[in-house]
Amino acid sequence: MKKFFIATAILTAMACQQDKIAYVDNIRLMDGYKEKIAVEAQFTAQKETFNKKRDSISQVFQREAQGLEAQVKGMSQQKAQEAYAMLQQQGQRIGQELQQEEQLLQLQGQAEMDSVIQKVKKEIAAFGKAKGYTYILGGGEGGSVLYGADSKDVTDEVLAVLNKETQE
Repeated sequence: MKKFFIATAILTAMACQQDKIAYVDNIRLMDGYKEKIAVEAQFTAQKETFNKKRDSISQVFQREAQGLEAQVKGMSQQKAQEAYAMLQQQGQRIGQELQQEEQLLQLQGQAEMDSVIQKVKKEIAAFGKAKGYTYILGGGEGGSVLYGADSKDVTDEVLAVLNKETQE
């Protein structure tokens, strides 16, 4: 009988243990994460540099096209068509090169952002383990928390840990 009460007490104690659950507002977390902000700023700067380069190349090409217009007046029709064809090929080549460069820039930016997101996920997992949470859910737009009590929101704590790492 004594063993029965001990077993019952242990089962009752185990049943009374509740999962420790919290949530993180994904949008607020990422908007406040300094490393993510820095990656976005770097991408924006690279994009602006690319746009200036593209605009400069476009202006040079337009001047060449205008120069060709003046030269064509003194050419035979066949020579003019050949000159236009060469100009068109040059324009296509330049367009393809710029498109490839822009795609590469976007892929690099996405890879850097993916790296930031993986780092955040790892840090949330480490935070959860250190604080004894069974679950940390993702809230905010596209998250899985439709409602959460403010007392269960650990976004600011996780953000402080992430930004502290960034400064070190």
